[in-house]
Amino acid sequence: VYITLPLYHATGGLCGLGAALLNGGSAVIKKRFSATHFWADVVAEGCTMFVYIGELCRYLVNQPHDQERTPLKLAFGNGLRPDVWDKMNARFKIDQILEFYGSTEGNVSMFNFDGKPGAVGRIPRYLRKRFNVKLVRFDVETEEPERNVQGLCIECRPGEIGEALGEMGEEPRTAFAGYADKAATEKKVLHDAFSKGDRWFRTGDLMKQDEEGYFYFVDRVGDTYRWKGENVSTGEVSGRLSEIPGVKEVTVYGVEVPGADGKAGMASLVTGPDFDLAVFQARSEASLAPYAQPLFIRLQPEIETTGTFKYRKMDLVHEGFDPAKVTEPLYFKEPGAGYVPVDAAIRAKIVAGEFRL
Repeated sequence: VYITLPLYHATGGLCGLGAALLNGGSAVIKKRFSATHFWADVVAEGCTMFVYIGELCRYLVNQPHDQERTPLKLAFGNGLRPDVWDKMNARFKIDQILEFYGSTEGNVSMFNFDGKPGAVGRIPRYLRKRFNVKLVRFDVETEEPERNVQGLCIECRPGEIGEALGEMGEEPRTAFAGYADKAATEKKVLHDAFSKGDRWFRTGDLMKQDEEGYFYFVDRVGDTYRWKGENVSTGEVSGRLSEIPGVKEVTVYGVEVPGADGKAGMASLVTGPDFDLAVFQARSEASLAPYAQPLFIRLQPEIETTGTFKYRKMDLVHEGFDPAKVTEPLYFKEPGAGYVPVDAAIRAKIVAGEFRL
């Protein structure tokens, strides 16, 4: 098992190293991930399994190398986006990709055993009563599940996006032990969701389910924002933008614009030499609804991540589209003109409401 994730993280320490120890396998543990040395390491060490989080796979498909057929029989992990999944399959010809969903403290877990691209698992309709998972309609503005006139949660229909809940029980598989902070624990528990006295664990993840019962991760609660009366999923927008030529990395978030209703979309990009802003605009307009197209663009040499490769969005949100805080190239999609550089004068006009957004 090739492990490049930190061992304090459940995917690396439990799923990766644990799989090797429990099954009598061996593990190759790297101090850090390197897309440049990845395949050379895998071949030299004779690795047959790789434990991933989605961002690692995206780095790999963006990295040129001369050995397309690899010795890996299994890639196992979570967060692999559908567009990267297809590229992984086509390019590296790994025998099986096993995507899973779960969290260290949560009581919801699923596996995509049959390799449906983009899905995190499946619960067929005829087996739903045997699992503790439900998707419920979610209000993005209040960040709470919607309730009907009886005060109960509303279960999502196929195709609808909602928060994933896990019914809490006494068995280890369905229990929720909570955190050291009691207040934080209580925030994760939803009471009286479907009947008086029931308790459900709030995963904080927005998902959708198709007619066949496959679940698809959409976004984290708090990352989805509302603009022009529509909910915008940062995950879905990021997926579309990452397919545009020259875009190597992308993170999407909402920023406040004084006087505007909701939050405007902003994309921070790491780009290659073939990036063209006009092409980016044309492709984003062709693939995204008007309300989902980023109003602001920020170009960075790299996007800061955590130890588990999650983007640090809070600083980006705080800096927004203020050229006094952002030293990198910054653009605003001016109505009728396309993306133009943001300077103090442009920002002042935006803040003053001189543009019809």
